[in-house]
Amino acid sequence: MTKAQEIAYDLREQIRSGRLTPGMALPSESKMMSQYGYSRETIRAGVRLLIEEGLVVAGQGQGKYIREDYPPVVWNWTTLESRSRHANAVEGRTAGDQWASAIAENGNAPRQEISVSIVVPPPHVRERLGLPADGLAVARKRVRYIDNRPYALADSYFPQELVSGTPLMEPRDVSAPGGVLASVGLVQTKYVDEISVRMPTHQEAEQLGLPAATPVAEHTRTGYDADDRPLRCMVTILPGDRHKILYEVSTD
Repeated sequence: MTKAQEIAYDLREQIRSGRLTPGMALPSESKMMSQYGYSRETIRAGVRLLIEEGLVVAGQGQGKYIREDYPPVVWNWTTLESRSRHANAVEGRTAGDQWASAIAENGNAPRQEISVSIVVPPPHVRERLGLPADGLAVARKRVRYIDNRPYALADSYFPQELVSGTPLMEPRDVSAPGGVLASVGLVQTKYVDEISVRMPTHQEAEQLGLPAATPVAEHTRTGYDADDRPLRCMVTILPGDRHKILYEVSTD
């Protein structure tokens, strides 16, 4: 074990034992130099190992802090976008966007930053929507916050000709009984879900405030009508340190 690994091991054990708690600042480099008897560069190398593991994050200035835990959010994808849930929504804290409604029901404060644009969608989205190479889609891009902490990115893409002139073109939370698509005669009768796990892009890490070594789940849900026509493709980026995905699957 190198000297840097020795420092990392000792600090890691302090974190696991609770002597160093989430949000607490690490001892100063000078204090650790005195404690371990090693040079400043060796101390920095040991701390850097914990940053690479995601156990320690760099704060303002030169400070280093124990990574804070985010309360996990359970995403029940079995019911989150069900028509019955839309139909049962009532005015008040459970009305509006289904994600926001679910978060509010748990006693938390949801918030979304929403932008709408007409784009050439990414290749995998274009394929799922059955668009030609030059086909355009309406993109509703959302950064989702819970209690003012960024929790997820959710980008929904719709074939442009299907949703032009509908409330989905508005850069704000929109809702309707049964869902906005259904309210304009576009009823999703089935979903196809795909989940992959990967490391985030630089942009995703910045938008979500992700510490190093934080994987994300990429959840792609494509909605189809009764004729198997794709109506929407939603790509949701879920940081692994703050989400749990739940499905209920019938054995029939």
